[in-house]
Amino acid sequence: MARTVRDAKLESRTARARLKARPEPYWRAVEQGAHLGYYKGPRGGTWVARYFLGKGYAKTRLGTADDTLDPDGAEVLGFAEAQAKAQAWFAAQARQAAGLEPVPTGPYTVADALRDYLAAYKAGLTKGKGRSPAATTAAINGLILPTLGEKQAARLTTDALNKWLAGLAANPARARNRKGAALRYRKVNPKDPEANRRRQATANRVLTVLKAALNHAWRVGKLPSDDAWRRVKPFHHVEQPVVRYLTEDECRRLANGCPADFRPMVLAALLTGCRYGELVALRVADFNPDSGTLAVRTSKSGKARHVFLTEEGQEFFKTAVAGRNGADLLLPRPDGSAWGKNHQQRPLAEACKRAKIAPAVSFHVLRHTHGSTLAMKGVPLPVIAKQLGHADTRMTERHYAHLAPSYVADTIRANFPKLGIVKPSRVVAINRK
Repeated sequence: MARTVRDAKLESRTARARLKARPEPYWRAVEQGAHLGYYKGPRGGTWVARYFLGKGYAKTRLGTADDTLDPDGAEVLGFAEAQAKAQAWFAAQARQAAGLEPVPTGPYTVADALRDYLAAYKAGLTKGKGRSPAATTAAINGLILPTLGEKQAARLTTDALNKWLAGLAANPARARNRKGAALRYRKVNPKDPEANRRRQATANRVLTVLKAALNHAWRVGKLPSDDAWRRVKPFHHVEQPVVRYLTEDECRRLANGCPADFRPMVLAALLTGCRYGELVALRVADFNPDSGTLAVRTSKSGKARHVFLTEEGQEFFKTAVAGRNGADLLLPRPDGSAWGKNHQQRPLAEACKRAKIAPAVSFHVLRHTHGSTLAMKGVPLPVIAKQLGHADTRMTERHYAHLAPSYVADTIRANFPKLGIVKPSRVVAINRK
């Protein structure tokens, strides 16, 4: 609502003098549902405003029009001053309608914008770019607030934001740490292009959160312009990851190397492609032996889905649910409790060591293994997207399109002649360790 509108009938006192006095104000739309009005009565003109609240308008008097007196910035207002005062009132009405707290006194900071955005996001009043509230909060607290939180949002510059983005990409990833302890960072090789790509991709995702918060503040009238951050561009060509996946032989070795209490989690991940958090939340009743599916009710996107199981997957889950109550955890720890955050890291690292898989893989690689295997077997990408719970095929294409059977690759291999420049080798390949 912060943009300034023009109106030839209301902008000047000369133009307003030609208007007829009438009971209904002359309205000028500033935004949809928000209007600035000029009421011309027998004793002079008055500025008013109205804001649509769904079942009617809220109205307020802004001040006296400068028809005969010069503007004083308080009671006597020109067209531009009346519009600015109306916009501030519109913003207050929008905050009240959204259930947000009143605007705090003092300068409006980046921290204020982030707080308002999180409140609106959790209330479902704005979109969160597909990120969970927890992930958004973590990005804000760890990577935005420490550097930008105290800065006045209206005074942000493109140059300052570009420097912040570059610094974010230059810093190594933070290592997991105990609450309250000093920050620790992972050791990275500055010459590793994949490490650089990951840091730049992370910086892009954090920039998206910051822009979403600032755009929200701008839309509700708390900031006068979006020009500063609109000019900040993310790093290019960094969203294409190098996908690590396990071969069938590595899958078998990893399963055999797992501790007995952790093996069901690994098998479930390989057979379903589910995320760790999705597997942890599964209940016995989520497995349907009649349809051969697994209901994932808690997902990263917030949307439920059904995972389709192979015969091997169905056999695994039939054994896992045999004789158990439907409300029980499907994949509990030995004592019956749920696996917690990061509980998978140590047993998986030990399993990789026993299976001689180096470097050790993360739990998410098991999900990539499921998707990669389907792609290499020629399963259409939309089917893989549905199986993994992607909102559309863009993420699926980014990770697995290069593994799918390719018309280009098949055509080249079928038509390029054998040049006879490579000598036959007696070396016989063995299974990769």
